[in-house]
Amino acid sequence: MALQTGENENAMRKIVDMTRFMAITILVIHFYYYLYQAFVLWDFAPPFTARLLGNIRNTGLFNSMLYSKLISLGLLFISLLGIKGRKDEKANHKTAIAYILTGFLLYFLSALILLPKMAISPQAIIYMIITSCGFLLVLSGGTILTRIIKDKLSDDIFNTENETFPQEERLILNEYSINLEATYNLRGKTRKSYINIVSPQRACLITGTPGAGKTAFIVREFITQALAKSPTPYTMFVYDFKWPDLSTIAYNHWLKNKDRYNAHSDCFFINFDDLTRSHRCNVFHVMGMKDITDAAESAATILVGLNRSWETKRGEFFTESPINFVTAVIWFLRKYKAGRYCTLPHMIELIQVDYERLFSILSLEPEISVLINPFISALKMNAKEQLEGQIASAKIALARLASPQLYYVLSGDDFQLDVNNPRHPKLICMGNNPQKAQTLGAVISLYVNRMLKIINQKNKEKMMLLFEEFATLTADIIPTITTGRSNGISTCLVIQDFSQLRKDYGKDKAEVIVNTIGNLISGQVLSDSAKQISDRIGKIMQDRTSLSINSSDTSISKSKQLELAVPPSTISNLSSGKFGGVVADTPQQKIPNKAFLCDIKADFEAINKEEKSYKDIPVVREITDDMVQRNYLQIKGEITELVFSEIGKMMGDPKLEHLVIKKKD
Repeated sequence: MALQTGENENAMRKIVDMTRFMAITILVIHFYYYLYQAFVLWDFAPPFTARLLGNIRNTGLFNSMLYSKLISLGLLFISLLGIKGRKDEKANHKTAIAYILTGFLLYFLSALILLPKMAISPQAIIYMIITSCGFLLVLSGGTILTRIIKDKLSDDIFNTENETFPQEERLILNEYSINLEATYNLRGKTRKSYINIVSPQRACLITGTPGAGKTAFIVREFITQALAKSPTPYTMFVYDFKWPDLSTIAYNHWLKNKDRYNAHSDCFFINFDDLTRSHRCNVFHVMGMKDITDAAESAATILVGLNRSWETKRGEFFTESPINFVTAVIWFLRKYKAGRYCTLPHMIELIQVDYERLFSILSLEPEISVLINPFISALKMNAKEQLEGQIASAKIALARLASPQLYYVLSGDDFQLDVNNPRHPKLICMGNNPQKAQTLGAVISLYVNRMLKIINQKNKEKMMLLFEEFATLTADIIPTITTGRSNGISTCLVIQDFSQLRKDYGKDKAEVIVNTIGNLISGQVLSDSAKQISDRIGKIMQDRTSLSINSSDTSISKSKQLELAVPPSTISNLSSGKFGGVVADTPQQKIPNKAFLCDIKADFEAINKEEKSYKDIPVVREITDDMVQRNYLQIKGEITELVFSEIGKMMGDPKLEHLVIKKKD
């Protein structure tokens, strides 16, 4: 087969050479025929040429100068059709056409040289030179055309167009869905699309570096659509990291829709900066403190929140000891006088009591004996250093919460955390302060964990949990994500990067959170986060073209390969407002195109106009510094009274007197 191919190429080359030779021969005869007098002067006219020219005239091929020139040019073009020129990346159509047009002009307009009356010899020379130059320019232009690479590689440097893929263009609605209008690129054309989060109960994770547009393009839509949902709006909890940005949006949209709930609805706020606009809520309310395990979880939440490094040290002696100690104190206050003093401020004050009196009082509650016995043994053995090592970290950490403002908010009882109660649906907004993020985050984490236990029950209203900067909390969100779906609870977590979760929650827990979430929306993220999101979106079939040039031929290879639809580098360079990710569907509403990479629409002009009409967060009550200080001193006084009262009773009761621990010299 190779031999036959070689023979064919040799035969084609001979035909091309012969055709070109014929074109040149016709042109030479043309010169000789029409410039015969000049050749006579130059002594290039032997006797037989007269007869030869007569025979040529009889053929009719040279009846016209133009006719013979066209024949020569036609044969030249035929010869060019069979040429396979050596490919040149620099060869282009502009150069080739310029050569050919110039050649045409010289080739055909050279006849004008013969019009003026002048000496035949120079006239013939000029005519032949100009005509020959035109012929050669046409030949050169045609040759350049054969060297042009017809199938050039794409000029799409970043492979943007090849990485486009079909996305969901339908608007899919249900009573839970959140739908984001967007536009996307498909093979160079802009098309409308929708990010249909038809199952927010399967949780949603929103990521993106600061300025990626998470709040402006997505979080705002979650709030406004959830509070306007039909037939009834969502009940909602909003963690507002930069109070009162999200709270103002949520409050004003709640005002528009509060009459659409099935029962009377209220909006409550918790913040620790402006107490006049904050309600009060006892995080240890007896409603959420069913048994001692609730106390243990609360103790772990508040201590881990104040000591973030403890998250990766759970199970170690000097981590579990203070947690057990705080658990014992919380459960004692829960049982004492039916929980009359069961608040976080009372607990903080009680643990500051000296060890002898504190553990004497705690001994009155048999349910916590297993927790406090190790401490009592260390105290009776006068191992004060060991005892301090076990307890001091809890006392020091909790002392950071001992402020009149925190005591005021945490000791009241304006509302309970049953947000999705059908008889009293609520919107609760809790605000943090970036300058006090860790301290306030620990308190809000405690609120959140207590709330998650209460809301995750059957026969409740549908609810949305929305956490801005979720990594600043230590909430145990995993059980709610995995089991809350059946109870109508939708969770939306907003973070900047997966590394935040790994840092504050530990690698294992962070992976569980990310891998159990069904809906993922990501703006610009970097490094491992970009790679993980790229893998989550998956691969698509992309065109691949390979071009190989050698001295005699050009080899072009085309193929289709499965490649990443959105490479990590693309995610790392997303503009503000552009997001990629995947959505989860339901058995009733299938979504074939779950992956997306699109520009989410946002009408900022309309948003700005709307915000100008927003009402400020209302004043809950007028608060003075004296009122806050009196509440602070009252709590201290109540704990002092509790200690003296109980120690006095124990000393006066022979059955309890032995529980009183005496100080050793």
